[in-house]
Amino acid sequence: MKQGENENSMIRADRKQKICELVNQEFYVPMKEKELAAMLQVSREDREELKSLLDELLFEGKLQITAKKKYIKGDGSVLTGVFISHPKGFGFVTVEGREDDLFIPASRVHGAMHKDTVRVTLMQEEPDRAAGKRQEAEISDIIARGFSSLVGTYQQNRNYGFVVPDNPKFAHDIFIPKEKTAGAIEGHKVVVEITDYGNQDGNGRNPEGKVVEILGHMSDPGVDILSVIKGYDFPVEFSEKAMNQAKRVANPVSEQDCYGRKDLRNLMMVTIDGEDAKDLDDAVSLTVENGVYHLGVHIADVSNYVQENSVLDHAAQERGTSVYLVDRVIPMLPHILSNGICSLNQGEDRLALSCLMTVDDKGTITDYQIAETLIRVDHRMSYNEVRDILEEEQSDNRKKYANLYPMFRNMADLSAIFRSKRQLRGSIDFDFPESKIILDSKGHPTDIYPYERNVATSMIEDFMLAANETVAQHFFWQELPFVYRIHEAPDPEKMKKLHMLAAGMGYVLKTSQDEIHPKEVQKLLSRVEGTKEEAFISRMTLRSMKQAKYSTECAGHFGLACQYYCHFTSPIRRYPDLQIHRIIKEQLRGKLKEGRIVHYHAVLPQVAKHSSEMERRADEAERETDKMKKAQYMADHLGEIYQGIVSGVTTWGIYVELFNTVEGMVSATSLSGDTYHFDEEHCEMIGERTHKTYSLGQQVTVIVDRVDELAGNIDFSFKEGSDGQNGRRSHEAGSQ
Repeated sequence: MKQGENENSMIRADRKQKICELVNQEFYVPMKEKELAAMLQVSREDREELKSLLDELLFEGKLQITAKKKYIKGDGSVLTGVFISHPKGFGFVTVEGREDDLFIPASRVHGAMHKDTVRVTLMQEEPDRAAGKRQEAEISDIIARGFSSLVGTYQQNRNYGFVVPDNPKFAHDIFIPKEKTAGAIEGHKVVVEITDYGNQDGNGRNPEGKVVEILGHMSDPGVDILSVIKGYDFPVEFSEKAMNQAKRVANPVSEQDCYGRKDLRNLMMVTIDGEDAKDLDDAVSLTVENGVYHLGVHIADVSNYVQENSVLDHAAQERGTSVYLVDRVIPMLPHILSNGICSLNQGEDRLALSCLMTVDDKGTITDYQIAETLIRVDHRMSYNEVRDILEEEQSDNRKKYANLYPMFRNMADLSAIFRSKRQLRGSIDFDFPESKIILDSKGHPTDIYPYERNVATSMIEDFMLAANETVAQHFFWQELPFVYRIHEAPDPEKMKKLHMLAAGMGYVLKTSQDEIHPKEVQKLLSRVEGTKEEAFISRMTLRSMKQAKYSTECAGHFGLACQYYCHFTSPIRRYPDLQIHRIIKEQLRGKLKEGRIVHYHAVLPQVAKHSSEMERRADEAERETDKMKKAQYMADHLGEIYQGIVSGVTTWGIYVELFNTVEGMVSATSLSGDTYHFDEEHCEMIGERTHKTYSLGQQVTVIVDRVDELAGNIDFSFKEGSDGQNGRRSHEAGSQ
């Protein structure tokens, strides 16, 4: 932050303080803006700034405004936050600094739309409000709209059209006048700019808009994923200036680049990634002497090519992260960097930041060095190749890479030591399979199966964790500005529900009144390891946790059961890693003086906040595209029988997750032969006459009834005669 900007911020803070002091005086009577201006002797040319200050104080909850537009002291009953809509009309408001969301009944939404910034008034607390139930509030004002454009499907009427939003959280169609259709026809996927938000209270007007882009027909190959990309407003292309800058800096490593760096080119090192990976940002090396491990984690020095405040840096910061969709990657940096000079390609000199650790046979890091280095990767390996080398004695890979086998054997041993040490302290290992979705040349899914980890993926994960912890601890004790990766302790109510779920399936999860130690969660996951319930309980446990995020405060990581943690190992695809690389290099070079420390204290909170938000956005888009392709896959399997596990029970139906990771729902209205009611306390669906019970974790047999490919929804029904209990598995989708 520049000195002038800092001074201006201090002046505004002082003026806001004076306003609050006035409003808090006993003699103060509610005043309108004009009256406040007169009382505070604000000149006519400064009235706009006064309005801005009053708006900020309203946003912060320090002031409230009455129906007569008079300002009064904030009493905590009026808050500002972001509205998260639900397709059924109600929603929630997230307020920064408040742990629990506020519940907004449909009758109190008052025209707010998804992601709008709103002002809410808290409803009077109900004395018998159940523990864990969100407090109710009413939206009193819409401060800023969350979206100015949407993606949806165009539908044509005789004299006009309308767009059905792809996002089900937008409950109202967008009216399109005939002259603003841009030539769209029935079934086109379009981007529509909202020109009038309408009035969604009661029987009010729908929002109105104009078509600004036609993406293609909904049935055209690739349009489904393109719609998601546009819907989340991902910046796909880089500006001409950014691309030109990337081309200018993407030069081979020069002698000048190597000055002052530790030369590690004679050290045997490898990259280990997936077969189709192209951006290789981490390499590993390992030697053993007298029972002592010398582990090197070498990370591409992206900061050498992406300078702070450059055009490339602004583009990377805006994106925050690379986005990995089911059929493509939207990179944080141009490919000429991420797949070129910043990628640790085999046999090529590369600049790196290395964390060189000395580890004893108990897994304790007894010494370390963080250094700017010059490296050259000897071999580009895949996870499957390394697994094959380690586990298949007669494999061709074992023979081909015979010179690497001793190093890989030592790596596997050290990995096991690290993992055992983490387990002793209580680190939680969510070892459940992710979805692997296979697409044909037209983007249609042909197979889905669990993508499981192996010894090589675990090995790299363990080494990256060690480096991340070491770097975070080093900078914490240096008391320098930094970006940490934190994971707060879970909500006790969610842990209570997880305890009930585990108990219902015959497993124990020890919880206290106020907190839980990660070791207890780890014990639960260890008990279910290798069982049919493992994937389900792992996912339910993960859903019970809070989301990890970036922060300038070192608040610890619950899931890893560690006090110090950061993201240091992926600067090609994560902006926080790139940012802390700059801090590391300035500290190593002795340039982290007072002015730079002040600078980082000013900019890092926003970096952490924005990066966390961009990570959430990327995760949501990745889940949405996976859900879409899973629905397309199941549409080819209507009427087929599958076995799965009950993954959720609600008033409107029973969610079932198949063993191929696909999830669908058995609607409550389709449960025949009895009248069922939902037991909220035990999260079960119970038949009133037969007492047949459907509960979390129960193994069931289902038939694929219907699929809504646009919404990504899959409807199941229970197979008649299976009785919702364990039965012969009739079809195991995507088994490999």
